[in-house]
Amino acid sequence: MKKLVWIMLIFMTTEIIAQNDTLTLMSYNIYHGENPYKSGEPNIEEISDLIKSINPDFLALQEVDSMTVRTAGFAGEKKDLTHVWADKTNMLGHFAKAIDFSEGGYGEAVLTKHPATFESFSLPVPAGGEGRSMAIAHVELGNGRKISFAGTHLCHESEVNRTAQVHAIVDFFKDYVHPVVIAGDFNLEEDEEGYTLMSEFYQDAAHEAGNVKPTYSTEDPKIRIDYIWVSKKSEVMILEVDVLDIAFSDHMPLIAKVKFPK
Repeated sequence: MKKLVWIMLIFMTTEIIAQNDTLTLMSYNIYHGENPYKSGEPNIEEISDLIKSINPDFLALQEVDSMTVRTAGFAGEKKDLTHVWADKTNMLGHFAKAIDFSEGGYGEAVLTKHPATFESFSLPVPAGGEGRSMAIAHVELGNGRKISFAGTHLCHESEVNRTAQVHAIVDFFKDYVHPVVIAGDFNLEEDEEGYTLMSEFYQDAAHEAGNVKPTYSTEDPKIRIDYIWVSKKSEVMILEVDVLDIAFSDHMPLIAKVKFPK
């Protein structure tokens, strides 16, 4: 009976996607769930409520802790934040650990409302420094269509590392024929080589929607380092993009609505 219910759920989900080709995408660097301006104050519930209000089909989270002493310090106990937010928002979640940290892990997460298979990928750090990762969700959309949604967080210290990481991301998806979305904190602006390389193969959703805004910081928003990229060969239409003026983190949430070809 459980197997039958699961099969029916998958069928219903893919049928809903097939009927409604518009999907909501979200990227958010959540500063490990702690208020960046009030040390020791958790923002876990506030972030949960925000996610539920936006109701994204796909969500990329950066700076995510998993079972760390740091989380216990401000939340009262160690928490797998990916699992916490997936449970509170009724989504599926996957954590891609970038580094061992504070007796637990630290990295990126992707969440989705839809049945998915998940994958993790480690990014290069040729100049040394903190490890980086990419979390990936593969989802069947129905009618033979598929999407791969990835979340990542590039090096904040070295342009050499960021450029190598962009090369690795582009190379990872180079043979994919279905739509690919890559979202996250890229820690780069438009004058960097990494941005130019991404732009060769992916649409910068904010530019396509004509709504380019700073994403960092919430106290003094001056630079745009958070992006949602959509593969050019996918023929996905970017309908709208917005940056939300919400200060649960030092980054602002980035939202996009896209329409997939039938």
